[in-house]
Amino acid sequence: MTDALIKDVLTRTRRIAVVGVSPNPARPSHYVSEYLAQKGYDVVPVNPVHAGKEVFGKTIVATLAEIDPPVQMVDIFRRSEDVPPVVDEALAAFPDLETIWMQVGITNAEAAAKAEARGVDVIQDRCPKVEIPRLLG
Repeated sequence: MTDALIKDVLTRTRRIAVVGVSPNPARPSHYVSEYLAQKGYDVVPVNPVHAGKEVFGKTIVATLAEIDPPVQMVDIFRRSEDVPPVVDEALAAFPDLETIWMQVGITNAEAAAKAEARGVDVIQDRCPKVEIPRLLG
């Protein structure tokens, strides 16, 4: 992952599904999602446990398959070992998916390879809330 790739992803992306979002404002998944929305991204919160609840003016959906129109990026707030089924669901739901983003501390080589084999950019162990000010000012 180069800075050029991360900057390109953050510049071209407009619609992001955040998997594992929490309605608790103290949780990183909540405040990172809210930050992305404040920066102008169209954020779709995803979490089956909290489906139907509202966060930062958006209704949480249970699955990626419920999202229409498609997203360009899926941002994952799940444990590393839980990433493969999320990537499988993302690839099935969004044939033109551009990016899989795994948050700080989250990596999964198997899931990354599967996404990259489909031509999807993969960013691991990074946070857009950190990368946006660092790379885009």
